[in-house]
Amino acid sequence: MSNPVIETEEQRALREAVAALGKRYGREYFARVVAEGAHTDELWAEAAKLGYLGVNLPEEYGGGGGGIVELSLVLEELGAAGCPLLMLVVSPAICGTVIARFGTEEQKRAWLPGLADGSRKMAFGITEPDAGSNSHRITTTARKDGGDWVLNGRKVFISGVDIADATLIVGRTEDARTGRLKPCLFIVPRETPGFGRSPIAMELAAPEKQFELTLDEVRLPAEALVGDEDAGLLQLFAGLNPERIMTAAFALGMGRYALDRALDYARTRQVWKEPIGAHQALAHPLAQAHIELELARLMMQKAAHLYDSGDDMGAGEAANMAKYAAAEAAVHAVDQAVHTLGGNGLTQEYGLASLVTAARVARIAPVSREMILNFISHQSLGLPKSY
Repeated sequence: MSNPVIETEEQRALREAVAALGKRYGREYFARVVAEGAHTDELWAEAAKLGYLGVNLPEEYGGGGGGIVELSLVLEELGAAGCPLLMLVVSPAICGTVIARFGTEEQKRAWLPGLADGSRKMAFGITEPDAGSNSHRITTTARKDGGDWVLNGRKVFISGVDIADATLIVGRTEDARTGRLKPCLFIVPRETPGFGRSPIAMELAAPEKQFELTLDEVRLPAEALVGDEDAGLLQLFAGLNPERIMTAAFALGMGRYALDRALDYARTRQVWKEPIGAHQALAHPLAQAHIELELARLMMQKAAHLYDSGDDMGAGEAANMAKYAAAEAAVHAVDQAVHTLGGNGLTQEYGLASLVTAARVARIAPVSREMILNFISHQSLGLPKSY
């Protein structure tokens, strides 16, 4: 499902290589890891060895020198094979990008090589109980105390904190000149005193666990701050736009996996004279699902190209559209796949039922489809805000 008009020869080769890796592991491996309460360590390690995890990070720090275009391709193909790596969204895409763009030289040397070779992971903490992802309502505060920073607050639905060496926490510092609060980002090592975590019980079948975080007088050195404390939303959205693009890739991979399973079944399952795929009542919805996935990928590729070219404003609009389109396409593809298989679509043998819950994640996180529609309505269409 590569696009020769948009993808270079090198990118197509990368897609094929990642697809081959994903095929060697597949859904059976993923399901076993989930059932055992383990992590996809073997796949992560092999993907790292092949250079896929850090394909978007700068070459001088051990990365592949590519961009979000290449990293989204990696995640999509692993998802299409049934074994997505959620931490690709968080560790190299969000945290790696933010540090590469705004970190100090010391931060880049300390973190980027490890993020690139997979030996280190970093989680991302923005969502709060009362604010969701509304960065204007974040209540986690950071105050200066001598040469240190002291953080207090709570975060929820933070992925992979237990396997991450640190979490990139979004807090707010008070601007003495205006009295307004601005978002700032801090690297908080996992075992920092006052930094607590508790797992959130989820119905989602995934190796990566979700956590609630508490920050109780967490004391950090000055060098824990990433970027400029006065940069505000600029450096935050340097991570959020790749997050939306990668969420689109995650959803696309999932939708493709579900569609492929449905097509295999529709070609061979015979109830009357012909295989069920010959009946338009099943064939047309599957064709529609394929069209929706292809259209969503085009918007994702546009968003990734805009981001990699440095067009943050253009990428912001396209990234939101891509995330919206891919989430809707994935939900529709999974639903139709389950429906195509009938009762078999709800069995463990065929492995589609768990995707019903998983597909809805892309509609909700990292930002809901309704908030994306709000963004498009007032940013792209010039309509007045309702909030």
